Amino acid sequence: MNDKGNKLFIIRGKHDGKNVKFDPKDKQTKLEVCFNPTEYSIDKSNVYSMAAIPGLESPIIQYSRGDTRTLSIELLLDTYTYNSKEDVHKQYISKLETFLSIDGEIHAPPPCKIVWGLLEFVGVLQDLRKRYVLFLDDGTPVRARVTLTWKEYVPVEIQIKTTPRSSPDRRRIHTLKEGDSLWFIAYRAYGESRYWKVLAEANNIDDPRRLEPGKQIIIPPLEKGSETQGAG
Repeated sequence: MNDKGNKLFIIRGKHDGKNVKFDPKDKQTKLEVCFNPTEYSIDKSNVYSMAAIPGLESPIIQYSRGDTRTLSIELLLDTYTYNSKEDVHKQYISKLETFLSIDGEIHAPPPCKIVWGLLEFVGVLQDLRKRYVLFLDDGTPVRARVTLTWKEYVPVEIQIKTTPRSSPDRRRIHTLKEGDSLWFIAYRAYGESRYWKVLAEANNIDDPRRLEPGKQIIIPPLEKGSETQGAG
């Protein structure tokens, strides 16, 4: 067994207004495991969308949003080796199952904090898989391996403060590169390629198929009525 201070533990969060509090001294909300994991993984990915642009062989890829970080961890739960050989489900797994239960205050499973050494991860339990591997003569399970998958919980207020943003309402300058098209630039600037006419009119471009690399063009903010101008 590991020293008490080094064990992995999970704390069920309690909502206090807009905040979530985790009390490591509250035995009702804290679960301390028998054995620390041998490994864990934290994954992060992005979601992209594709859009077809006239004149291009392949659709362009545009960043859509960031996906949630995911923590995957496997734990060995045991009541046979050091404890009273009680039902491992009653002793440990039933507590893990409460992390999947709906919290009446928020009408959703509660955020939890997973702490082990330098690891501090706040998330909601997405998946709980149980595999019982040791039993007493009467069939009582006394050892199990569980795999837990957590989705990171980050309040909206924190995401807004930490995500860098630029204003789409400001005029910008773009330097043309080889292969650029007004359809592509419009898609990157406004999210829709049909606003290429807005760029053409702002820069007095008569033939959008003839763009001079190295030349700078204005990307104006979309104003009321631009949607109609861009259609067609």
